[in-house]
Amino acid sequence: MGSSSDSYSNNDNNNAVGWNRAGGLIMKTLVLFGGALLLKRLTKSTTRWDHARFVSQSLSGEKFSKEQAARDPENYFNIRMVTCPAAEMTDGSTVLYFEQAFSRTPQKPFRQRFYTVKPCSKEMKCDVELSSYAIREMEEYKNFCDRTKDQRPLPEEIVGDIAEHLTTLHLKRCDRGKRCLYEGSTPPGGFPNSWNGAAYCTSELSILKNNEVHTWERGYDEDGNQVWGTKEGPYEFKAVPANSLKDMFSPLNFSQQSMEKRIEGSFVLQ
Repeated sequence: MGSSSDSYSNNDNNNAVGWNRAGGLIMKTLVLFGGALLLKRLTKSTTRWDHARFVSQSLSGEKFSKEQAARDPENYFNIRMVTCPAAEMTDGSTVLYFEQAFSRTPQKPFRQRFYTVKPCSKEMKCDVELSSYAIREMEEYKNFCDRTKDQRPLPEEIVGDIAEHLTTLHLKRCDRGKRCLYEGSTPPGGFPNSWNGAAYCTSELSILKNNEVHTWERGYDEDGNQVWGTKEGPYEFKAVPANSLKDMFSPLNFSQQSMEKRIEGSFVLQ
């Protein structure tokens, strides 16, 4: 017959084994629960509006073609491109103000536009619809993005100053393995354009990581001959640090890096 000390020792051992088993079950449960939460987050599909917000964020900011101009000065200028949120339409689409100027004279833009960014309709084979519009009273919008809010036209005035429609690009997520995140172009045949003897124009756009944007705009006459725009390839605009652009709208101030991961992840998940 064992002593009382042996009995206590056996009980302690049994309790220890019981606690170890319980602890193991708890750990397994926590791991499974955590794994389920992680899987749920990873498999959360990117919404149509996520794509539109991502494109708006990628286009926004100050970008330059400085590196490309240094590489090939005969065909490319150092151009400053700046875009920023300006207003919101009743359907939820974002209105962006866009301008381009030679880097040495940023106060004198040679191109000014409004963009509207929204998801493609469900029946279309694209993710984001990007449309450009002319601006009424362009002088009032020069260097719009460089101004503080109290120096800009009001959102309702901005919506009222959206003039004739110029072009629309339909952007799609790029296939896995490509450098770009989104790319798209105008429909076949482009859009009417009469500048410098053109009959129509085409536009292509690619959005890459780190807010890099490539644009290629060309004009053609009635015989299909190119009469304006670069022939060698698109302009390559690279972003400067995000804090150089003032007064960004808060809805678009989300983590670009985390959003890029979600966009890239959606290729696998969907």
